[in-house]
Amino acid sequence: MWQSLPEFGTGVIYAVLVAAAYTFAVALAAGRDKPRLLRSARLGAYATSALVLFAVLLLTYAFVTHDFRIRYVSHYSDRSMPKIYLITSLWGGQDGSLLWWSLLLSGYTAACVAWLKGRYRQLQPYIIATLMVIVSFFMVLMLFAANPFEASIAGARPDGEGLNPLLQNYWMVIHPPCLYTGFVGCSVPFAFCIAALVTGRLDNEWINAVRKWMLFAFLFLSIGNVLGMAWAYEELGWGGFWAWDPVENAACLPWFTAAAYVHSTMIQERRNMLKVWNVFLISLTFLLTLFGTFLTRAGIITSVHSFAQSDIGKYFLWFIGICGAASLSLSVFRLRELRTKTEIESVASREAMFVVNNWALLGGMTFIFCATMYPKLSELWGENTTVGPAFFNRWMAPIGLVIFMLMGLAPLFGWRKTSEDALRRALRAPLLTGLAALVLHIAIGKRLGYPAFVAKDPMFEGIVGTLLAKIASAGPLITITLAAFNLAVIAQEFYRGVAARQHSARQKKEHEDVLLSLLRLVDKSRRRYGGYIVHLGITSMFIGFVGTAWNIDRETTLLPGQSTNIGRFELTYKGSRMCPGNPRCSAEEQADLNKRMIFADLTVKRDGVPIGMVSPAKFIYAKNPDGPTTEVALMRSFREDLYTIVGTVDPQSKRATFKFHVNPFVSWIWLGLLILISGTTVSLWPEVSFGGSRAWAFARAGAGAATAFVLSIWLAMTPAAAYAAERPVKFQSNLVAASPLPKIWQSGAWRPIAFGVGLGVASALWLSRRSRRTPASRGN
Repeated sequence: MWQSLPEFGTGVIYAVLVAAAYTFAVALAAGRDKPRLLRSARLGAYATSALVLFAVLLLTYAFVTHDFRIRYVSHYSDRSMPKIYLITSLWGGQDGSLLWWSLLLSGYTAACVAWLKGRYRQLQPYIIATLMVIVSFFMVLMLFAANPFEASIAGARPDGEGLNPLLQNYWMVIHPPCLYTGFVGCSVPFAFCIAALVTGRLDNEWINAVRKWMLFAFLFLSIGNVLGMAWAYEELGWGGFWAWDPVENAACLPWFTAAAYVHSTMIQERRNMLKVWNVFLISLTFLLTLFGTFLTRAGIITSVHSFAQSDIGKYFLWFIGICGAASLSLSVFRLRELRTKTEIESVASREAMFVVNNWALLGGMTFIFCATMYPKLSELWGENTTVGPAFFNRWMAPIGLVIFMLMGLAPLFGWRKTSEDALRRALRAPLLTGLAALVLHIAIGKRLGYPAFVAKDPMFEGIVGTLLAKIASAGPLITITLAAFNLAVIAQEFYRGVAARQHSARQKKEHEDVLLSLLRLVDKSRRRYGGYIVHLGITSMFIGFVGTAWNIDRETTLLPGQSTNIGRFELTYKGSRMCPGNPRCSAEEQADLNKRMIFADLTVKRDGVPIGMVSPAKFIYAKNPDGPTTEVALMRSFREDLYTIVGTVDPQSKRATFKFHVNPFVSWIWLGLLILISGTTVSLWPEVSFGGSRAWAFARAGAGAATAFVLSIWLAMTPAAAYAAERPVKFQSNLVAASPLPKIWQSGAWRPIAFGVGLGVASALWLSRRSRRTPASRGN
């Protein structure tokens, strides 16, 4: 068997296709008039998922054993690569990434079937059938267009070509799996939607089932996109984190529609409204995940993220068309059942604000979609048009600010109708806070280096161009004002909830301190207050985004001993060194024979005080000598990042060209992601069951707490990898250099770890406390 691994692997993909087709047929039969076949359909789904896992393990085995008979293995790996990057190669190319997508889909399928058990028995057959159709599509794709087990025509090579150096980065170990997890996660809500449309069971039953699946997908869409920012920020070396690259844009499109659905589903649950709209949002989100996959793999756009040009795009277009036509046809067929007589009673209501919020999110998505595709579409009528980052930034600024404003306004309104007096009371503190932030920013912002207004020239003539320029100029002031407004809204909502609980406790003559009231408040309404924590994370991200308005850039050439200034920093060039071969290189750098590393060492002073050294570099890989990579050196803080890049180094004179950037508030983006993860986790946290044995309830609670503890540490360790790995991101002061503390403490990476550990400990204590309570004492 192992003598013909390429053929055997292809045979496994055929087996997956056969199993998926069988499961699809049995599921349809179970849904029509043979409900006893549902068990067979469930077992078929498990078998299909197991076969996909087996195929992935086969390809992993081929990478680890360097089986260069397989074309994909020889193209994306070599014998010198570390094991971690051999595994990363699974999704480093087009063929393997499709198999990885299939693995995640099979994992979702198995999890969904296991979760369903005896629930939703009328929907189950069609849920399974829909998921099997998606699995079958990817199997057909691999068999006829992108087979990861295809044998190399020239036979086995002595060594492979190696993974793209840009992908040999710790962020790429976790960024694609996280983004794919978000993309693939949208398949389950789509399957529920199709099942509900087919069966006509269009009450809130399926909406309640879908909510957490979509929220989980939204979480990983957020993680995947932000980790992509982190990769671009550290690896591409252009000084920023989001360049409006076509593939980046395609990756964020389903985030907008998923965020819209997470809000609009609450309207259907509370008011039995927007049934057609929710079906549309779920279908559109799934179709956008397919579109993003198509755009990356079709070869129709030029991007650092895209794969080689191939004919795989036509398969995706056909499948997108079939899925879109199916959902549209079923929606029209069930239009009478989807329509409701309930209407929005007042503009001053939460449901009205959610609808406006949905339209704003869809507006942002539509603009990004059209602007991304316009250059390609313009070729149809003979034009050669480009749409750059400046265009996206200029138009997305007002759209983003409207979404940010609506995020703060919606919680202040009640359902159905809000009286003028209640609205006035709710708005008072947030408005005063926002006004205070506006006045302070105008008064002292410029002295701190963050002026309230940053002049922008119109990009084009006319009233619209001038208006957009004025909004962009005032963008920093508006963003800081809205950030203060949102923070006040969140704080007010938590304060009101805690105050109400304490008032209730006093009436019952019970003692309940503030912390206990806060925990019980969140415990009782996890979805609501988890959402507020997510809003807090997004507010933190907006603070990071607005920092780009105050970026400082400088390009210069230095000889050893010369200095230059940028912002509060003074950098002195000490000279260059090539590793391996230089005695100043570390032992690991000396031992790395896969690449040559040219470092440029600079000492750094901030406000005249020495704070350490940075060493930007160029890496020249043996497998890719014509494509040196830029290795950024960073000094991070919550106020600003010092971002250094070396361009060229003269080997004789040691003269080096540098690009320096001072990027304010970028770290607030990464902090915002951690807060968003915390809030979404609170919203997703399952209820502990107390129906069975208390011992088993305690065991389940303990297992959940342990899982949360491990997961939170893993999430916190993710950004810390930048400090733990041997990279040219260096920061040493005299005090730190002499310290016996580990490197993780020296770098400051203990902060996110402490955050994660704290989250895990709090979760463990909370669940343990809940598991010891009896149903009678549980109450609210």
